Amino acid sequence: MAPDLRGHGDSDKTETGYSLPEVADDLAALLDALALPKAVVIGSSSGGYVGQQLAVSHPERVAALVLIGSPLSLHGRAPFADEVDQLPDPVPESWVRDSLSWFTLFQPVPKEYLEDRVRDGSKVPARIWKSSLAGLGNAVPPTEAGEILAPTLILWGGRDDLLSRQDEETLAQRIPQSRLRIYEEAGHVLLWENPEQISSDVNRFLADIPV
Repeated sequence: MAPDLRGHGDSDKTETGYSLPEVADDLAALLDALALPKAVVIGSSSGGYVGQQLAVSHPERVAALVLIGSPLSLHGRAPFADEVDQLPDPVPESWVRDSLSWFTLFQPVPKEYLEDRVRDGSKVPARIWKSSLAGLGNAVPPTEAGEILAPTLILWGGRDDLLSRQDEETLAQRIPQSRLRIYEEAGHVLLWENPEQISSDVNRFLADIPV
């Protein structure tokens, strides 16, 4: 199951509720609605940040955690925050398309997949782009707020120009039951670039986890 986070995709566009702890609470509520006591949680980029927070706030709900290009910290102001602050409504599709250039690609990604990302991004109102970015930047980094006890697989692209190797190694050090695997020729959105290899690595990881 791949849920749209609050305000994104087809989820409700509420006025509030975009802090990191609140978004993580939404995922716990989703598990409640599905009558699932716990789940394997997989998050890419900031989605992995939300996954970290869920593992801190609701450790009993996370059987295992997979972090794909997930940051150690987003505290502070993002480098593209000025652009987001100036967004009008409706958000121009051209801006969403241009925003994909924030993530350098080193492997071919199907054009139709990128077009789907543009369509998804265009559904998000400007106020939610702003609220979501502020919610991430204002939050205490999850591994500073608490401890992640779940078995964790950390996947990182060696050519990631947003997240440093040092930060990913620190993230792995802070999570006692973690493994760090580096895709040397991938960038930040390695899930887009290496989906088949990631699927294989995740399945291999989960085969060793009692879930």
